[in-house]
Amino acid sequence: MAANVMQLYGSKVFNEHVMKERLPSATYKSLQATLHRGAPLDIEVANVVASVMKRWAMEQGATHFTHWFQPLTGATSEKHDSFVSPVGDGTAIMEFSGKELVRGEPDASSFPSGGLRATAEARGYTAWDPTSYAFVKDDVLCIPTAFCSYTGEALDKKTPLLRSMKALSDQAKRILKLFGKEVDYVSTTVGPEQEYFLIRKEDYEKRQDLILTGRTLFGAPAAKGQELEEHYFGTIRPRVSAFMKELDDVLWELGVPAKTKHNEVAPCQHELAPIFDTINVAIDHNLLTMEMMQKLAPKYGLVCLLHEKPFEGVNGSGKHNNWSMSTSQENLLDPGDTPMENLQFLVFLAAVIKAVDEYADLLRTSVATPGNDHRLGANEAPPAIISIFVGEELEAVIDAIASDSPYAGPVKMKMDLGVDVLPQFSKDTTDRNRTSPFAFTGNKFEFRMPGSHENLSDANTILNTAVAKALKGYADELEASDDFPDSVIALVKRTIRDHRRVIFNGDGYSRAWEEEAARRGLPNNKYTPAALPALIAPKNIALMEEFGVMTRTEMHSRYEVEMEHYAKILNIEALTMVEIARRQLLPAANTYMEQLARTIAAKKAVSEALPAQAETAALQRLSRDADAMAAALDALEAAARAARDTADVTARANAFHDAVLPQMAALRAAADDAETVCGAACWPLPSYSSMLHYVIE
Repeated sequence: MAANVMQLYGSKVFNEHVMKERLPSATYKSLQATLHRGAPLDIEVANVVASVMKRWAMEQGATHFTHWFQPLTGATSEKHDSFVSPVGDGTAIMEFSGKELVRGEPDASSFPSGGLRATAEARGYTAWDPTSYAFVKDDVLCIPTAFCSYTGEALDKKTPLLRSMKALSDQAKRILKLFGKEVDYVSTTVGPEQEYFLIRKEDYEKRQDLILTGRTLFGAPAAKGQELEEHYFGTIRPRVSAFMKELDDVLWELGVPAKTKHNEVAPCQHELAPIFDTINVAIDHNLLTMEMMQKLAPKYGLVCLLHEKPFEGVNGSGKHNNWSMSTSQENLLDPGDTPMENLQFLVFLAAVIKAVDEYADLLRTSVATPGNDHRLGANEAPPAIISIFVGEELEAVIDAIASDSPYAGPVKMKMDLGVDVLPQFSKDTTDRNRTSPFAFTGNKFEFRMPGSHENLSDANTILNTAVAKALKGYADELEASDDFPDSVIALVKRTIRDHRRVIFNGDGYSRAWEEEAARRGLPNNKYTPAALPALIAPKNIALMEEFGVMTRTEMHSRYEVEMEHYAKILNIEALTMVEIARRQLLPAANTYMEQLARTIAAKKAVSEALPAQAETAALQRLSRDADAMAAALDALEAAARAARDTADVTARANAFHDAVLPQMAALRAAADDAETVCGAACWPLPSYSSMLHYVIE
C-alpha cells in the first residue's frame, strides 16, 4: 500500500520532479531563476513550458485548461477553455501557448470589487503564479493565478498575499544579514487544520436552511450533545472512514500533504490537518481540500458542512493557522535548547509580539465573518480579544529580559508514567492553551481564530506585513548601530516592555480576562461590523501602502466588499427563516394543534369526565408558540426590509446586526420551543438528534 501511495502522491501535479524530467535543461534553469530569484519570465520560455505542460496534462486526460484564481468571494473561480484549435481541413489540433499560460482575461465586473470595477468596466487579468504548481482536476489543467483589474488593482486574495510574502522576506533577510547569514529568501509557512461536519444527505436535503445558508436556523437542542466528551479522537465510523480514505487519495494525487485525520469534539465533527507548506501553496491546497470534501461526501450518502457554526449548542468549526518563518536551513521561530541565549530567535519573537500588539485590530478583521461571529468567544473558540500565549518557559525569558533579572526557566525533565512497560519521554517545558487566539507552540504560532470556511489569505497577508514592519524598524536601527550585540539586547528588551500587555497565558474564556484586557487597552471588537472599520483606519492603510501590499483604494474596496457581504448573508438568513417558518413550521404547528383539539373534543364527546389536561396544556403552549412565531415573523420582515433599504453600506451592516439578528433570535426561540411540543410526525425538519446522532454502518 505504501508503494501505491508513493506512486499516487503528486501524480496529478506538474511539479518540480515533472518539470526537471520533461523540460529542456535551459528552460528548466530559466524557470527556476524566475521561481527562486524573481527573474523575468521570457515569453519563449513560457511557450516551451506551456507546450510541455499541455502534453503532460493530456496524458492525465485533460482536454481543457483554466486559470484557477481566488476572487474576493474567498472561494475559487475557473473558466474552462479547450486545447482544441480547428484547422482548415475540418480537423483540429491541440494547442496551448505561453501567452495562454501566463495571462487570462476573465470578466472583472461580475466579481465583488468594492467599487473598483463597474459593470461597464469588464476587463480584468489573471496572471500565472509559477510558485504554486499547476494540476489536473476533473480532466482540466488548473493553473493557479492572481487576479487584477484592467487598471492594476488586486481583485483577489492571492495578489496581496504574494506581495506580503516578499515584504516579509526582504526585511527578514536584512535581519539575518546582521547575524552574518546571507540567504536568498525567507519563506513564511502555514499548516491549516481544517474542521468540518458530515451529516446524512437525506437530512440535509430536508433542511432549506442548510441548503441556502450552510447552518441550521432552527432546531431544538438534542437530549445528548457533546457533554460526554466521547467523540473527540473516538473510533471513526466505517462510512466516514471510507470517505476519509478516498479524500486522502484524491488529495495526495493533487500533491496536498494530508497528514492527520480524526473525530473532533462535536458529534459528526471531524478534522483534517496537512503538513505545513509555503503560505500561498498551503492556501491553494486548503481551498482544494474544502472543494474535494464537499465533492466526495455525497458519494457516501453524506454532506460536508464547512460553516463555522452549523448547529447551536455544540462546538463550531475553525481552521487553525499554524504560521512560521524559515530559510532553507532553519526555522526562525525555533528557540533551540536555550532560548534565553538565542538572540536571533528573540529578535524574531519580539517582532511577532510587536506586530500582533500594534495591528491586533487589523488582524481581527481577517476573521470577521457572519459565521465566525457565532463561534468566537463561545467557550469553544478564542475570544475576539487578540492576545499571545507564549508558555511558561518563554514567559520566564520575557520577564527576565524586561526586568533585567536572572533567568531561571523550567528544566526539561523525563516523564515517568509509573508503569514499567510504558516508556519514559521528555516532558515539554510548557503546556498548551486552547483558549488563546495566538499561541506559540514550539516553533510556530497557531492563530486559532479563523473560521472553517475562510480563505486564510487575509490573515496571513496581515500577519506577514505587520511582522515585516516590525523587522524593518529593527533592521533600520541595528544597521546604524556600532555595537550590534548590545543594540539587539536593548531592542528586544524595549519591545517586550512596550508590548508586554498582549502576552497572556491564562484562561481566555473567562470573564476576568475580558475585564483585564480592557484595563490593558486591548481591542475587543466582538462582531463583524464593529471589527471591519479597522480595514480603513489610517495606520493600517499606511502599513499596507508602505510595503506595497495594498493601496488605500484596495483597502477601501475590501471594506466595502466585507460589509456588503455581511449584510447579504444576514438578509439571506432572515428571508430563509421567514420562508421556512411561514410555509413549513406554522402549518406544522397548526396541523398538530388541530390533532390535539380533535383529541380533546373526542374525549369530551365520550365523557366530560375524561381528563384532557395533557392535550390541553400542549395545545395552549403550542398556540402561544404559534402566536409568538407569527409576531416574530412580522417583526423580522419589517426589520430586514428596513435594513435592506439603508443606503450606506456601513449603516446597512449595522442595521442587520442591531435590528435583524434579535428578531431572528426571537423567531428561533418560539419555533424551537414549538418543536419540543409538536409531534415528530408533524414537524417537517430533521431534528438535531437525528442529524447529529445518526447510526452508520
